[in-house]
Amino acid sequence: MTTLPYLDSPVPLAFAHRGFSREGLENSLPAFAAAAALGFTHVETDVHTTADGVAVVFHDETLDRVSTGRGRIADLPAAVVAQARIGGTEPIPTLAAVVTAFPDLRFNLDVKDAGSVATLAAAIEELGLHDRVCVASFSDKRRRAVLRRLSRRTASSAGVGTMAAFVLLGWLPGPLLRPFLRGTDLLQIPVRVRWLKLATPRLLARAHRLGLKVHVWTIDDPARMHALFDLGVDGIMTDRGDLLAAVMRERGYWS
Repeated sequence: MTTLPYLDSPVPLAFAHRGFSREGLENSLPAFAAAAALGFTHVETDVHTTADGVAVVFHDETLDRVSTGRGRIADLPAAVVAQARIGGTEPIPTLAAVVTAFPDLRFNLDVKDAGSVATLAAAIEELGLHDRVCVASFSDKRRRAVLRRLSRRTASSAGVGTMAAFVLLGWLPGPLLRPFLRGTDLLQIPVRVRWLKLATPRLLARAHRLGLKVHVWTIDDPARMHALFDLGVDGIMTDRGDLLAAVMRERGYWS
């Protein structure tokens, strides 16, 4: 099985979740710059689209929680969104601005709404991002809609439906299970969902037999990072990029 460039690494991957900022400047250009300065090659971020069709990097549906703006991004023109300031200081960047500013970074892109399907696919095509991005979403419908619009493959992470099929139908032989995993290269999971523990040796073994990578989110404790790497996970996402960078170096994963 050929490894996609996005996933091609001799060591587990480390992801800076929304970049890295202890000051709450998530998904800002300084946060991505800080992650790159720590040594990260991969970052996780989110895509929303303005009322006039501009893809921006922002987690929430509305501007209210982390910026000076107010209202739903999907209802606002790009010029209004551009006036908002994350943490009172940083503008909300467009997707094009982020991937252009950091040409050496690879981006795990969470498609947050149906309106971002077309804009994300167009950005991947126009900017030639196929080898630099992983298309992800809790919604399999959204992520597959993006994939169908692309001229060639990108990496893609399972949505909730695909992950449920993997967990509930794991007893099926590989050839029978693979149709449920179409367009899926990796599983990005929490350690547990309520009473159900997901990050287990059994799940990892099953995923690896099927050629799937497993990334775990969002881990901010060094002891848990070490334990997950010992378990054999293929990547970890964190809000504490400084701590994960130290763990990566301690384990000899980064020079």
